[in-house]
Formats: sequence, structure tokens, C-alpha cells
Amino acid sequence: MRLTPPPFWYDHEHRPAAQAKAASLSAFSALYVIVHLLHQALGRPARAGIPVICLGNLVVGGGGKTPAALAVMALIRKKNLFKAPCFLTRGYGGTAEGPLLVDPARHNAAAVGDEPLLLSAAAPTIVSADRVKGATFAKSQGFDAIVMDDGLQNTGLRKDLSIVVIDGAVGFGNEMLLPAGPLRTPIHAGMKKADAVLIIGADETNVLRHVPEGLPVLSAAMIPVTPLDTLPEYVAFCGIARPEKFWTTLEQAELKVAEFHKFADHHPYTQGELETLVRRAETIKARLVTTAKDAARLPPDFVIGGKTDILAVELDWSGGSENLLADMIGKAATPGGHDKELQPR
Repeated sequence: MRLTPPPFWYDHEHRPAAQAKAASLSAFSALYVIVHLLHQALGRPARAGIPVICLGNLVVGGGGKTPAALAVMALIRKKNLFKAPCFLTRGYGGTAEGPLLVDPARHNAAAVGDEPLLLSAAAPTIVSADRVKGATFAKSQGFDAIVMDDGLQNTGLRKDLSIVVIDGAVGFGNEMLLPAGPLRTPIHAGMKKADAVLIIGADETNVLRHVPEGLPVLSAAMIPVTPLDTLPEYVAFCGIARPEKFWTTLEQAELKVAEFHKFADHHPYTQGELETLVRRAETIKARLVTTAKDAARLPPDFVIGGKTDILAVELDWSGGSENLLADMIGKAATPGGHDKELQPR
């Protein structure tokens, strides 16, 4: 299912129409949370035998987990915290069950998903629908640590460091559970699973009021890193959970956007849609620009052939967050069960 978050999820002005839509679904949310909490309670997580660092969020899509995972991997390598770390992800949107090691030369987004392709450009990436099998495979391949993109709600694999990633611009939306709101777990329950919270951007909705006293808070900004020509106009397009984030990045990069086309998250672009975008750009003498995540779902000739520019982003750590996180990862790496084979806790 390709998800387009309904606007009423992120209505921070408490408009009556949005509140009414959310209220009409509240009974389904109550049923959802009962099933969810029961599933969490019955879980018996297994140890991986190597440290597992999990980046997750409490809402559906758009929290910044993948850029955060990339930033954590970059920090691990910068500080030389592990010798052979890898990513582990379920490969949302792909058909492969795994576990398998992503090979960009053989695998495409239809097989493994767009985010694994993005991750694999930075470090070895394992796709596995079953996280325990994925962890077993990672250890068998000689990896000594796992950076897990998503999986905070996964009950199969024990995490040694869990970080809740929050988009400061929207926080937890209307703070209601699916389907009345974007939350996939109650906020208090999610915070209990966390060893730290990472807020990306300014905390515009005061999510800090939900953070338990003593829980470390990391902060970072999402910044564009791809130098693009600011003179021509652009036709921008993206299929991500929150297209507004891409619009903000375009503004940060000071690009002139003539048109902005939005598609559903993880949207598989058709040839016809791409041809339409090309014609729109040609008509107004503009260039196409999209996200790195979207580029993973485009035909190779569309990217390599120069038909579209890619505006990539990265996390820029704020204050002492980088050193604090490095210390936390170092503590997670200390012996305490990682040397044991996978077994229920």
C-alpha cells in the first residue's frame, strides 16, 4: 500500500473539520492500540550476538529515519567504533524477503526497496523481512555491528541502543493512533523503548514535553549537500511521506521552483509519468530535480543520462550531540550479551 498521510493528521491549528475526521476514526484507533500493545507484550526478542543500534520513530513515515541511519553510520566510521558495521532494513516496497546483501548492480527498488539502495551506497546493507534472520545472516557474513533503519516496534530482535527519531516540524501530528492520527504506538510506550531521542530541526510542536526526564535528547538539522545551479528554474517532483520536507530543502538550497509535483510515498514511477515531467520541464525551459530516495526508483538512464538533478541531504549534528551519541554507541558495544548466539531474552 502506498501511503499518502491525510492532512488532518498534521493539523496543528485544531480546525473543526480535521478534529471531526480524527474523532470519527477514534474507535478504530482504540482497537488498533489494543492489538498493538498485546503484540508488543507477547514479543520475546532475541539477541543478535553483535550490537544492534536501532533508528525508529513513533509515526508512520517521514520522520527522517534513513538520513539518521546514514548519519549514525558516518559517525561510527569517523570514530572507528566498529570495524565492519552494516545496515539492516526490511526493504519496504520491495519484493525480496531476504535475508540478502544488497548489490546495486543487480538489485533495483522493485526488488529491495528504495531506502536499501540509498543505504547501500554508504555501507553494506542487508534486507530481511525477518529481522532475526537478518541479524543471523549479518553475523555469519562477518559484520560486527548492525545499524537498523526502522524497527523500533519490531519485537523479534533485541536492540542495544534505540533512538526515537522525530521530525521537529510536525512532531507527532495530532498525537492520535492509527488511523485517526499518524502514531503507530502510544507516545509513552514508545518513549519507554527509547535510550535517546533525536529531534531533527526546530522543535515546533514542543515534543520535548513528552520526553521523560533524564532521557538524552540529540539534535540535528537536515541540510542539502548537493551543489546545484541556482540560476535555472526547476520542476521538482517527489514521492515521499512528507513532500513539504523536500520543498523546505529546495528553499534552503535557494533553488527556483517553477512547478512542484507530489506523488505517494515510495511511488513507482511509470514511463508515462516521467515523460510528462520531462515535457513540463522542456516547455518552460527548466530542469527536473528530485530527492535521492526518489532517484533510487528511477530508471538508470533517467539519472545517469542527466534528465534530472538529485538534491541530497544529510544530518548536521547540533551542540554536543555527535560526541554524546558516540559515547552511547561505545557503551552499547561493550560486552553484555552480544557474544552469545541468537536466543530469546
